[in-house]
Amino acid sequence: MYRSGAVMAWNVFRFCTALRGLGSIMILLVLGVVGVSYYAVVLSIYGPALTSGGLDSFMALAVLLMFHALLVMLLWSYFSVVLTDPGGVPPNYRPIVDEERGDVDPLTGSEFSQLTTPEPTNTRIRYCRKCNHIKPPRCHHCSVCGRCVLKMDHHCVWVVNCVGALNYKYFLLFLFYTLLETTLVTLSLLPYFIAFFSDGEIAGSPSTLATTFLAFVLNLAFALSVFGFLIMHASLVSGNTTTIEAYEKKTSPKWRYDLGRKRNFEQVFGTVERYWFIPAYSEEDLRRMPALQGLEYPSKPDLDSQDS
Repeated sequence: MYRSGAVMAWNVFRFCTALRGLGSIMILLVLGVVGVSYYAVVLSIYGPALTSGGLDSFMALAVLLMFHALLVMLLWSYFSVVLTDPGGVPPNYRPIVDEERGDVDPLTGSEFSQLTTPEPTNTRIRYCRKCNHIKPPRCHHCSVCGRCVLKMDHHCVWVVNCVGALNYKYFLLFLFYTLLETTLVTLSLLPYFIAFFSDGEIAGSPSTLATTFLAFVLNLAFALSVFGFLIMHASLVSGNTTTIEAYEKKTSPKWRYDLGRKRNFEQVFGTVERYWFIPAYSEEDLRRMPALQGLEYPSKPDLDSQDS
């Protein structure tokens, strides 16, 4: 029995190590798809069409402007997710009350001292035995990163990072702009994809045609998959929950942090509208919205009163 448990733990460790080692490859893969799309849309088709004159030049200019604008936003959002720490537990973190359970009675020093025992049993304090520290509300341990992450949603191999409190908005914007960009590329290359299987002649070398075909297939596949993923996360944002929490609370009829769709949206994107579609927050929101820091979250007053 002991040996099988050890083997299972070792296999899980190998799996997490493999995910960490996959990081640079996934970034190169994302940039590779961008490069193939850029070559097909800009260099092969619509760039040369700018000199055609007439309606073709106008359409080419419109496609190129949208393509580059969305590409800038996509890459900005992508590297914001990759490079932004999702949020870790501060050193010597001590909560005043058990916010996640809705307790109003302050936690005492004796309750914290019990955590130093080999087997902490205090149910009012969420404690991570792997990291050996207290877990803030909505915090979970990531086996891939090897640490606790504030408001963890999931570990994403595509961004080589955990998606948590401090970069969840950037992740959603990355999905949003990826959907728009891949849809634009798919529609832009659709006439050439159709002509590829027709009897008509298509200008360009065999390598150019192959790249155009590959770009269309890749962008169509990404557009369809990202669309479904974005719909799922839109549902999570509307309920002010995460992927992990949605699984954990599936048997609970009420969710403490569901503040209504508008406020739930603001808990992720902030209240300043001009910042909603860029991977950044206003100083005002960062100063007055504790949820954006990942340690405190407003909850339903009616549930708090019931618990008290």
